[in-house]
Amino acid sequence: MTRRRHRAPGTGAVPGVDGARLRELIPEVIGVLVRRGADFASAEDAVQEALLKALGTWPADPPRDPKGWLVTVAWRRYLDHRRSERARSGREVAYDLQPSPGPVPAADDTLQLYALCAHPSLAPASAVALTLRAVGGLTTRQIAEAYLVPEATMAQRISRAKRRIAEVPLDRPGDLATVLRVLYLIYNEGHSGEVDLATEAIRVTRQLAAAADEPEVAGLLALMLLHHARRAARTDPAGRLVPLAEQDRSLWDTALIAEGVEILQGALARDRLGEYQAQAAIAALHDDARRFEETDWVQIVEWYDELVALTGSEVARLNRAVAVGEADGAPAGLAALAEVDPRLPRRTAAAAYLHERAGQLAEAADLYAAAARAATNLAERDHLTRRAARLRQAASG
Repeated sequence: MTRRRHRAPGTGAVPGVDGARLRELIPEVIGVLVRRGADFASAEDAVQEALLKALGTWPADPPRDPKGWLVTVAWRRYLDHRRSERARSGREVAYDLQPSPGPVPAADDTLQLYALCAHPSLAPASAVALTLRAVGGLTTRQIAEAYLVPEATMAQRISRAKRRIAEVPLDRPGDLATVLRVLYLIYNEGHSGEVDLATEAIRVTRQLAAAADEPEVAGLLALMLLHHARRAARTDPAGRLVPLAEQDRSLWDTALIAEGVEILQGALARDRLGEYQAQAAIAALHDDARRFEETDWVQIVEWYDELVALTGSEVARLNRAVAVGEADGAPAGLAALAEVDPRLPRRTAAAAYLHERAGQLAEAADLYAAAARAATNLAERDHLTRRAARLRQAASG
């Protein structure tokens, strides 16, 4: 007999209620509670309890005002917990008013809540987990499954993060660059378990773009969309990686590409270039080519020059070297690669590719094999191993 699993709050499993909208309400409701006097950790816990109650009551009796319902129930949960604490310690509740009926004020604390969850004092892993829970509306179990760690481990990580930011006021300006970096990390995790983190990152970044009128937020959203458009072509039916040069471009999502390009053009028009806009411009040039051979590598190198100037990133230098190899020939690419830190992950794979482009098949095969041994991703390791084997066969033939 199979045991039925009930879907937890944050999955959009409430009949008659749009799941995406439900998750969008979570940071709004937390913000209302914090403005009324709750600390962040207590507010977040109370909202999770309200979501559990929604799962039990909304299917039979859906509210006309979901946000108002969640605010009312979460605030009562918060007050109940505070009264229990008062009974134990003799302290007075700082804000002991029942929420008045009627519509909830429309003040939007979403941007401040993003900044709080991605606070610079938090380690990246903790900031990611807290953002997915408090802003993304995912459960601790879902986040744990996505990151392949025990639920208890993830619960401890989230609890420590909430304690660390307990004294940070919601109205203090946050570091937008940290917020964007956290969302970028979430997107790059892709998919694991029942939660598609890439899709979640896009959804949450759309929320941020609606709340923050900043070109770099638009740049990050455009970058995600332009990369996501190629997703269906990145693996073959057997699940093996397909490099960009070999992808079936008819599988690319042209609607996502068009949206990403439009968002990017709007951001670039504001003349406040940032690293995500530069990365999105590179992605747009790849997406614009109908065939790999038609890629405008000269423009891509120019955008990598901008990106290196903005960030000084060794990863950008590595990718630039590959682009130089396409634009000016493999020897030029190898010369550019010689200036990249040899300890950088994927440098060996880049060297293998450029040696292959130069016709040095035996050396390329050895480098692909070395890169495969260092790879931490199984799909990438398999791809590099197969590449090495194919080149060894070609070199010996």
